[in-house]
Amino acid sequence: MTRSPFHRLVFGALRRLLYLWVRSEAINQSAFTLKLDRSKPVLYVLQKESLSDLAVLDVECMKAGLPRPVVPVAVGDHVEPAAFFFLTPAASWFGRPNRFVASPTLVRLVDALDHNAVDNAQIVPVSVFWGQSPDRETSPWKLLFADSWAVTGRLRRLVSILILGRKTRVQFSSPIQLSELVAMNKGQERTLRMVHRILRVHFRNQKTAVIGPDLSHRRNLVKGLVHAPQVRQAIRDEAEREKISVEKAEAQALRYGNEIASDFAYTAVRFLEVLLSWFWNKIYDGIKVNHLEQVQEAVHGHEVIYVPCHRSHIDYLLLSYLLFRNGLTPPHIAAGINLNMPVIGGLLRRGGAFFMRRTFKGNPLYTAVFNEYLHTLFSRGFPVEYFVEGGRSRTGRMLQPKTGMLAITLRSFLRSSRQPILFVPVYIGYERVLEGRTYLGELRGAAKKKESIFDIFKVIGALKQRFGHVHVNFGEPLKLAEFLEQEQPGWRRQELAPEFRPEWLSETTNRLAERVAQRLNEAAAINPVNLVATALLSTSKLALDERALARLLDLYQALLRAVPYSPHVTLPEGDGLALIAHVQGMDLLAEQKDALGKILYLDEQNAVLMTYYRNNVMHIFALPALLASFFQSSARMSREQILRFTRALYPYLQAELFIRWDIEELDAVVDQWLEAFVEQGLLKLDGEVYVRPAPSSRQFVLLTLLARTIVQTLQRFYMAIALLLNAGQYTLTAEELENLCTVMAQRLSILHGLNAPEFFDKSLFRHFIKSLLAQGVLRQNEAGKLSYHPLLGDLAEGAAKRVLPAEIRLSIRQVALERNEDALEPA
Repeated sequence: MTRSPFHRLVFGALRRLLYLWVRSEAINQSAFTLKLDRSKPVLYVLQKESLSDLAVLDVECMKAGLPRPVVPVAVGDHVEPAAFFFLTPAASWFGRPNRFVASPTLVRLVDALDHNAVDNAQIVPVSVFWGQSPDRETSPWKLLFADSWAVTGRLRRLVSILILGRKTRVQFSSPIQLSELVAMNKGQERTLRMVHRILRVHFRNQKTAVIGPDLSHRRNLVKGLVHAPQVRQAIRDEAEREKISVEKAEAQALRYGNEIASDFAYTAVRFLEVLLSWFWNKIYDGIKVNHLEQVQEAVHGHEVIYVPCHRSHIDYLLLSYLLFRNGLTPPHIAAGINLNMPVIGGLLRRGGAFFMRRTFKGNPLYTAVFNEYLHTLFSRGFPVEYFVEGGRSRTGRMLQPKTGMLAITLRSFLRSSRQPILFVPVYIGYERVLEGRTYLGELRGAAKKKESIFDIFKVIGALKQRFGHVHVNFGEPLKLAEFLEQEQPGWRRQELAPEFRPEWLSETTNRLAERVAQRLNEAAAINPVNLVATALLSTSKLALDERALARLLDLYQALLRAVPYSPHVTLPEGDGLALIAHVQGMDLLAEQKDALGKILYLDEQNAVLMTYYRNNVMHIFALPALLASFFQSSARMSREQILRFTRALYPYLQAELFIRWDIEELDAVVDQWLEAFVEQGLLKLDGEVYVRPAPSSRQFVLLTLLARTIVQTLQRFYMAIALLLNAGQYTLTAEELENLCTVMAQRLSILHGLNAPEFFDKSLFRHFIKSLLAQGVLRQNEAGKLSYHPLLGDLAEGAAKRVLPAEIRLSIRQVALERNEDALEPA
């Protein structure tokens, strides 16, 4: 390159061309100059082969009056054609690293000192950084091409020069006295290795100081996965099963590893931080964070697993952004393989996402590689994030947890529990989700859409809307070791199978999933949209006058303050009128004015969408709403009656909504709510009996609206029982009952104008039937047919009379009876 006059001429021309655009400056030059002995040979070393780096170095040396790197330098009797060398060869155009070869210049230098041809030579390490330091750069687009730890090719360097060349920095480091290393008399080969090691460590530390630590584990980790005993066995099994060579099976395992593994890059994290800082404050009105301090205290000495609820695709980005901004290490995030789209997938991967297939079934080699990857993350202390719900909640309520990732985590912990695991629940609440329009279609029955890169542009088209705030509440951390000690005392002393699958693993994983879901719901952030949705969806016409709505919102806030759901739940600021104004400002409320004032209502589109936001907090209102429903058909009830009916219905509400209280705690919590009802005038206490207000009173209207919050859930329960009773013993399987319930719910929603899509959600019926089986109310014979206790009808009817209006019970029984009669008619 610079060995001949022609090459020097070309190099000079390229340097001049480069500096038509590039502007550079030296860092720490004065400190370096003081330590440089110009009477001894000076040679510069750059970390990797780069003509552009060399040109920048040459310019800075000329500006400072230092020996130029492209000018020959005498080393004893020998003259080196240029005073520089590269530590490692250049990568290919597209970033593929070339084979390492020791620099001939360095070999000749060490040889000259070995033979006393010269008494010393000074090696000056030089680092060239294109663009601002990532922690100072504020342009997200420049951060995309800023220096990083990833191996980059000439093509990316060319783009970096064009985008970042106006702010190029050259770092001169203290010279290394080569004579001191040669004087150790370790021989030429060992001295060369020592010099290389010193320079590698130096450049790594220098880069860490300027662009941040190397967070990437991908390059070493993926290769290490195939050497793990479990993966080696899976490779041998794959080779035998598929009749292929072990080498081919190993190559397949490596492909799986590369498909899965993240490629964490500090520049990508900074890019996302800068971009998202704009996003949260431009699109949203900012982020409100609560209870982060307890997490900052608890994470020390633990392997941290963040388990957020999943409402939007931007959940992936939000948590990493918050943790990074608050001095905590961003987690590696489990993402569905469907998000590994062009451009977006690469950015997510560099931001910490690792990708997983929706199912591992039928692919034991992939399963082994994925399990080993996750175990490696845990054992090395990398924080991890995954969503226990599996996918995004389209209805707004907590989905039934998927236990796959939790089971992998448990097995990894049983395999090696040296690093204690801490689950950190994170509740993310949006006043308006970006995917609201998509969810609206799905709530109305449209098929679930496959994610596409073009969805982003559809979201951008909707940015004229106001999206309000994002609320992030960190819940109470859950220590896995303590949980296991409660569930399986003495688990550390138990003999475990080689696959770390004890008999109790499945049952314990299910209980862990329920506990995590409950902790997530304990951290709910109640916002103005949640409360307004809960209030208006409880009215028959989805409308209230402004003063009545304000009173109802004030009542809800007063009740929730009197009986806090948990210490981690947060409530909005302001009275009922302030909440109404906030929701109106988001165009979620329509209004009609007349001489008597304003009537606020939900139009058809918003009525469906607001069910999503009501469902976010349904678990908080479920118990007080159930208590209120007892007084719709009964004017007076004793405490014993209230407790008896509550205990009968609560297990099914708890199972569906992941309510926090165990059955042993229920009586005390019911007493607190009854006391709050009395304090707010919703009930009166007459001796040992609770009495409802007069039906014509304002307090009774408020009590009724609260009761209607839970009525659709209770209707679904009654529906399933009515269909089962009408069918008779050993007639229906669980699947058949589930299908009948769904059809019946769809029919009733049309007959009664119910605008709540989750009313006929098949998964909710499925879970209710499972709860009945778990409680022993139902049984299955060998053929899967359901039987029930002979007293079930009387018990169900007695409870239904307390909580459901007569016309609804009659309608359900009528539809169930018609179905039964249709089934008996001859074809």
